[in-house]
Amino acid sequence: MDETSGDRSGAEAVRLVAVRDEPLSLDEVFAAVGDPSAGGTALFVGTVRDHDGGRDEARVTGLGYHAHPTAPAELRRVAEKVAADFPVRGLAVLHRVGDLRVGDLAVVVAVSCPHRAEAFDACRRLVDDLKREVPLWKHQRFSDGTEEWVGAC
Repeated sequence: MDETSGDRSGAEAVRLVAVRDEPLSLDEVFAAVGDPSAGGTALFVGTVRDHDGGRDEARVTGLGYHAHPTAPAELRRVAEKVAADFPVRGLAVLHRVGDLRVGDLAVVVAVSCPHRAEAFDACRRLVDDLKREVPLWKHQRFSDGTEEWVGAC
C-alpha cells in the first residue's frame, strides 16, 4: 500500500509497541512514527518524579514497574484501537519495567496524524487507555521508609 495513503488500517499504523526492562529512547519512538502524510506528531514522555500527589511530606526515592505476562499483548490491543479510532499515520509506545530512579523515562508515546489536533487527541487517548487497561503496576518507595503499590488489584 502507498505510504501516503489515508486508507491504512489501525494495525498497520502501529509501528512500535513494547514493554522493556532497559532504558527507553525518545529518538527510537519519534523515528518510528514519521510519515510523509503526517502534518502533526504528538509525543508524550512520562518520567519518574520525586513526589506523589497524594503525599505531602515523603519524597519518592525510586520505584519499580511490574507487568503481567499479558501486558505486551494488551498494550498492542490498546494501540491498535486508538489507531483505528483516529486518522493515525504512525503510532509507537514503549513502557519500562523494572527498578527506576527519579528522572528515568517510564513511558514514551508518539502519534502522527494528518493534523495536530488529531495527533494530540490520539496521543492523550493512548496514554489514558494504557494507564486504565494495561496490567502494569507501580511499586513506589518513599524517603520515610514507606512504600505503596499503585494500580494493583
